[in-house]
Amino acid sequence: MKYYSLNRKAPDTSFANAVIKGLAPDRGLYFPETITPLPASFFEAIASKSYNDIAFEAIKQFVTPEIPEPVLKTIIEETLSFDFPVIKLNEHISTLELFHGPTMAFKDVGARFMARCLGYFNQNNDKDVTVLVATSGDTGGAVANGFLGVKGVNVVILYPSGKVSDIQEKQLTTLGQNITALEVDGVFDDCQDMVKKAFLDESITSKMQLTSANSINVARWLPQLFYFMFAYKQLHQQHNSIVFSIPSGNFGNICAGMVAQQLGLPIKHFIAANNANNVVTEYLKTEHYNPKPSVQTISNAMDVGNPSNFIRIQEIYKNDFKQLKSNLSSFSYSDAETKAALLEIYERYNYVADPHGAVGYLGCKEYLKTHENTHCVFLETAHPTKFLDVVEEVIQTNVDLPPQIEAVMDKTKVATKISTYEDLKVFLLNS
Repeated sequence: MKYYSLNRKAPDTSFANAVIKGLAPDRGLYFPETITPLPASFFEAIASKSYNDIAFEAIKQFVTPEIPEPVLKTIIEETLSFDFPVIKLNEHISTLELFHGPTMAFKDVGARFMARCLGYFNQNNDKDVTVLVATSGDTGGAVANGFLGVKGVNVVILYPSGKVSDIQEKQLTTLGQNITALEVDGVFDDCQDMVKKAFLDESITSKMQLTSANSINVARWLPQLFYFMFAYKQLHQQHNSIVFSIPSGNFGNICAGMVAQQLGLPIKHFIAANNANNVVTEYLKTEHYNPKPSVQTISNAMDVGNPSNFIRIQEIYKNDFKQLKSNLSSFSYSDAETKAALLEIYERYNYVADPHGAVGYLGCKEYLKTHENTHCVFLETAHPTKFLDVVEEVIQTNVDLPPQIEAVMDKTKVATKISTYEDLKVFLLNS
């Protein structure tokens, strides 16, 4: 499989090079040259297939032959070592729980898959690779855990000071070994801008090999298509018309779902559920795409004012606005509405959601007002205890900490504070 830059000013490249480089030389995101649909028989028999078999068939065309099939099977087996249950709330709404991995966030799958791909590509390389990643919340912990101890890979995580939850901060600042955290005086967009700038700074790249583990990296982004297939496997025998409501920040997850649809997965429609950072919601209303500075909300992993992956979504639909709008709806919700949804989900269904899942739930409710004959699945992207202060205040109930969270609570935070791109540059060149 070849990958091309969406800026179209760089040579096509291999999967391995796209993973190692992260961004194309022209600053474009890489996109697969072709997406070949799987046979209809694959989806007809999906209920009898294991998660590992589904994932292997779905991702194979994007990564082989550079990763041989036996190696790919091992990577998938190691990546998917936890469950992805669908929990039914009522006849029309279910939630897909994506928080059963080691850091209790949906990003565990992409981070673990990418770490193993990079480890395979780097196994005979004497030169270290530095994974440079910005996080608005859960990416940092997932990447830190996924890459912990991987030979020849150093990880540097930038996160916005005071804008991630205490537990999220613990997960990315307490591991040590090959993981370093940089606490940035700014917002997520500042972190992401610094990372993108570093990739194009020859004074850095001439001295070290950088790659990204944000969803701009194809190996972090593409495995997220598994989730939609796993939910379909569990639901399609009961429901003919399945819609997904995805809490959306950088738009990697929903874009991966659209790739699953391109592979033939019978998904009827997508809903991008936004918080106050509603660039895409406004775009679908006006056809004008206007990135703007992010604002802080209680669903912090979605606090993104300029979502990187939206250009990939536009590519899937060949920049045809009408075609995109026919397959994507978007709604945005305030913190007050999010809190009301958390309480409603708890009182009505005895289910404890996190703020991001609550936004996804609201997207389902909105869509169902005009599409009664569908079943809407919202993605519960992180365990509610990662947002304990918000959740417990709203539902007025103590939530037990799972073992994965308890394990980091008493560890000591270690982070280096930076304010500017120059601070990042100095750190990288002297580390």
